[in-house]
Amino acid sequence: MSETGYSRSPKLLKGALIQFSAPMLIPIPNIIIFQYNPESMTRTLTPWQPLKPPKRDKEGKVKSEAELKEYEEQRENLAQPYDPKETFSLVLEIDATDALEFPETHPVASLTGIADRLAAIEMLMYPPGDSVLGGLLGSVAGSISVGSGGISLGGDAGAAAAKVKRKEAPVVLFFWGPGRIVPVRITSLTIEEQQFSPLLYPLRAKATIGLSVLDLDSLVTIEGDKATGAAVEIAKGCYTFTRAQKEALALANLANSVESIIGMLPI
Repeated sequence: MSETGYSRSPKLLKGALIQFSAPMLIPIPNIIIFQYNPESMTRTLTPWQPLKPPKRDKEGKVKSEAELKEYEEQRENLAQPYDPKETFSLVLEIDATDALEFPETHPVASLTGIADRLAAIEMLMYPPGDSVLGGLLGSVAGSISVGSGGISLGGDAGAAAAKVKRKEAPVVLFFWGPGRIVPVRITSLTIEEQQFSPLLYPLRAKATIGLSVLDLDSLVTIEGDKATGAAVEIAKGCYTFTRAQKEALALANLANSVESIIGMLPI
């Protein structure tokens, strides 16, 4: 600490996962800030792969000449119609120890440990929509009847369940500083719970998260859903902004290339 009372150590930005799910014209983000930034992160870029070779019959002849022609054109011309697929893998550590030291200011942690934070991450994998908590109580109350024969389900319960329509996955942004803000979809989530409260809520955990970057071709606006449409537009802007920074950094590397070439020349 300096004499002026301010620390000279730089402030460290924290990573975050941001979800846009509020039913408004401009969606309000739900920000899940990392308690601790992961010490390492694995990135994998997989280039677009051409079509698989067309199937052949027992005599070795292709079933479709058009598929064979398209396959050969892509293989010979080095076609690359899409951006490479980029994925992230990182491990988040979550701990309620600090919060439990001050239960008066952290009542949720005192009761449920880190269960609320784990639940927030898990909900990023569920399709957004009407609250199950509120809708479930009403639908269950209307479809269950109690009589002399016991408990029975109403006739509409099975029909309603059969008509459930799955929705799109939520739009999530992965924030890793100003140089990397990309729309992602959570492809895997493994949680290792390590310590528990007397009520068996987790107090410490490690969450291994797999993320897949959504490029411009993957971001499709759901027709008629203004909230999702606005969120998709925000996601497109973030992807374009991060892509532009990557291109600018690649151009900046030309200075290193020139310096290396000069160093190769005989003096």
